[in-house]
Amino acid sequence: MDQTNQPHSSLGSPGKRAAAFSVHMFTALGAGIALIALLEAVREHWAAMFGWLGAALIVDALDGPIARRLDVARLQPNVSGDVLDLVVDFVTYVFVPAYAITASGLLLPLTAPILGAGVVVSGALYFADRRMKAVDNHFRGFPALWNAAAFYLFLLHLPPALSSLGVAILIVLTFVPFHVLHPIRVLRLRTVTLCLLAAWAVLALVTIANDFDVTAPVTIGLCAIAAYILGSDVVIRLAKSYVQ
Repeated sequence: MDQTNQPHSSLGSPGKRAAAFSVHMFTALGAGIALIALLEAVREHWAAMFGWLGAALIVDALDGPIARRLDVARLQPNVSGDVLDLVVDFVTYVFVPAYAITASGLLLPLTAPILGAGVVVSGALYFADRRMKAVDNHFRGFPALWNAAAFYLFLLHLPPALSSLGVAILIVLTFVPFHVLHPIRVLRLRTVTLCLLAAWAVLALVTIANDFDVTAPVTIGLCAIAAYILGSDVVIRLAKSYVQ
């Protein structure tokens, strides 16, 4: 039976339906936060922009568990939480960071608009790819985490040619079928991963609070954690194949 044609009573009490809809509103709040982040980016308040994108990450981390606990899919069948989540994730993970990458002056001037367009196009295709996650919850290819990529561009402040090359490589890696660790959902080494994720959050907060003017240990720590997220699965698979 189509859920939209179920009896009114089977969809729960008005209070429960209202609570379920509030979760959708909470998810959609991420889009509003993205707009504030974009306004900060236009003003070239880059640290403030990343602060707001961090707030959007918190919303993204919380809305799923809350939705499952409140049985939102059943109580609000006319609103697709999956589609809403993808829409909000695209603007927070891809579109706003793409603007920052393009407008910040970190890339070669001639390549910046081309690479910016490449970021949003590849990101849109990735979000529409039904194979974006493997059965073990690893991401397939570079998972369009352009908010993180932009963060590291601002952190490292490499020569524009190297930054441009790095962005181009990540665009290509979006379509390469290697596995990238999902820091929340992958069960293997989950305790280690969550501890590193907590450390990353602390170091990122320190970096934003200091407008990216941080010491070498902070930078090294952030880069080491990024290397773990991006490369741990590849290293483990290579080690297993070598042992066999």
